Amino acid sequence: MTEHIRLPDLSTDKDFDGESFSAIYTTTVTVSGGVAAHGRASGRARSDDGVLDLDLRMPAALGGDGHGTNPEQLFAAGFAACFHGALSLVARQEALDPSAIRVEATVAFGRDPGDGGYLLRVDLVVRWPGVVPEVATPLIEKADALCPYARMAGEGTPATVTLVP
Repeated sequence: MTEHIRLPDLSTDKDFDGESFSAIYTTTVTVSGGVAAHGRASGRARSDDGVLDLDLRMPAALGGDGHGTNPEQLFAAGFAACFHGALSLVARQEALDPSAIRVEATVAFGRDPGDGGYLLRVDLVVRWPGVVPEVATPLIEKADALCPYARMAGEGTPATVTLVP
């Protein structure tokens, strides 16, 4: 059974002319507990509405037990979902059926050769059976310009860090 979902009032047009950022949706996720000695996220991640509530564990590939998700998997899921949504939006605007679109995000965690810190690398693979590259490619480029995760990866994202006692 397919549940009918009300589509949000989003567009690809540059129809906002405000002078500052205007939030459409906001969520908060809190991570607490776990073992911090290894410098990797562990413990519990819970959203403010309780819908997301899961264990964070170091991946088995890094010596953890692998019995939970990790930040890279969560970021990959968010990136793939966001890009999928942006591409689905532009596809519908061109009267194309987006139901066959699949977006695969591979996130790699590693060292920055410039300063020895840590970096993420993201590779997206779009599978869109039945749509020729000449049609899909400009829509993928439009989705890339529209998707906030892609924009964040390319341009950076404003972030603040605040200590609250």
